[in-house]
Amino acid sequence: MLVENIRMAFFAIRANKMRSFLTMLGIIIGIGSVISIVSIGDTMKSVFEGLYREIGVTQAYISIGYWVDDRRQSDFFTLDEITRVKEIFGDEIAYIDSSANTSADAIHGRTTVKFDFNGVDYNYQEVQPVNLIYGRYLNEGDVLGRRKNVVMDTAGAINLFGAEDAVGKTFRTTLYGNVDEYTVVGVYRKEPGPLQAMMMGADTGGGEAFIPYTILTWPNDYFYSLRVFAADEGHMDEFYSSLKNYIAKSKGRKPEDFRVSSVKDEMGNANSLLGGMAMAVGGIAAISLLVGGIGIMNIMLVSVTERTREIGIRKSLGARTQDILMQFLTESAILSACGGALGTMLGGGLVMAGGAVMGVAAVVRPGVVVLAVGFSAMVGVFFGIYPASKAAKKDPIEALRYE
Repeated sequence: MLVENIRMAFFAIRANKMRSFLTMLGIIIGIGSVISIVSIGDTMKSVFEGLYREIGVTQAYISIGYWVDDRRQSDFFTLDEITRVKEIFGDEIAYIDSSANTSADAIHGRTTVKFDFNGVDYNYQEVQPVNLIYGRYLNEGDVLGRRKNVVMDTAGAINLFGAEDAVGKTFRTTLYGNVDEYTVVGVYRKEPGPLQAMMMGADTGGGEAFIPYTILTWPNDYFYSLRVFAADEGHMDEFYSSLKNYIAKSKGRKPEDFRVSSVKDEMGNANSLLGGMAMAVGGIAAISLLVGGIGIMNIMLVSVTERTREIGIRKSLGARTQDILMQFLTESAILSACGGALGTMLGGGLVMAGGAVMGVAAVVRPGVVVLAVGFSAMVGVFFGIYPASKAAKKDPIEALRYE
C-alpha cells in the first residue's frame, strides 16, 4: 500500500508541476537557508580551528591579572625566572620566552619600511615552523650573544630591499631608543590562504621579522608576560595549572591573581560564538519553513476539494478511512521532502561555490543534510494532517455526487 501511495503522490505532483513547485518553494528557501547558515558556521569553525592550530594550540600567555589592584614590580618576570621555569618543568615545556615584540621603522638607503619585530628564542621554529627559502634561522649564539641578526618575511625583504633574497644585507632601526645596524641572515615565505589574507588586510608596504628576544628583554629588566608552549596537548590544562601555582607561590601571590590566556580557550570561545550565531540565524531562517508548511496545507486542501469524486470512488471500492488518510499524508510528506532535497542541494551548492571562490574547504555535514530533509518531510506530515483527515472523513455518497 505504501508503494502505491508513493506512486500516486508522484503522479499527482507531475500532473500539477508548476503548482507543486510553487508549493515547494517555501520549503526550498527555508531548508536552503538553514543548510547554508549551518554549513557556513561549520566552515568558519574549521577555518578558525586551522588558524589557531597554526598559531599553536598549546600556546598560552601568563601574566598578573588585570583585576589585581596592588601590583608590584616583583609580579612581573625576568630572564632568570625563565631559566628557573625551564629547569623545574623541563620536558613539560616545549618553548618559553618573554613574548617581546615591537614595531619600528627599518631604513635602507632612502627606503623606510615599518616592521613588526617579534623577539624569539632560537628554537621557536620547533613550535612555529617557517618556510625558510634563503639563508638560515636564528641560532643559540644569536640569542645568547644578543647579535643584531634578523630573519624577515619575503614581503618585508621586497619592500625594503627590492628583492626576496636579502641575506647579508643590512638596515638601520631604532629599538627602545638604541639605533643599530641589523643584518638579514634569513628570509622566509608566508603563504596564507585567501581568507587569512582578507582577514589580515591588503599589503600595507610593511614587513615582519624575527630577532633574538634577548635584544628586547635585557637582564634585570622586568617584562609583563611569559609566552609558553606546553609539550603535551593532552595534559596542557594540568600543566598550566601547575605552572600558575608555581609562579604565584614564587611571587607570594594567590594562583587566582595570575591569568593564563591560552589559544585553546580562545578557540573554544570562538567556536561557541560562531555556533550560537549560526543557531540564532538558522532559527530565524527556519521560520520560512513554517510559511512553507502553511503553503503545503493550503495546496493540499485545494487538492482534496479537486479530488472529491476520486475519494468517493476509492471508498465505494472498499478503501478504508485510514487508506485515504495515508494517501494524502504520503503526498504531503513527499511534496515537502522533495522541497527539502532541492533546498539542501541549493544551500549546499551555494556554500561549496562560496568556499571555492574564497579558497576555503566548505564543510557540509551529512548529518545536517539528512536532518534537514527528514525535518522537511515531518513539516509536510504535520501540515498535511488536517487536509488528509478532511479527505478521509468525506462521505462516499456525497463525494460521488460532487461535481
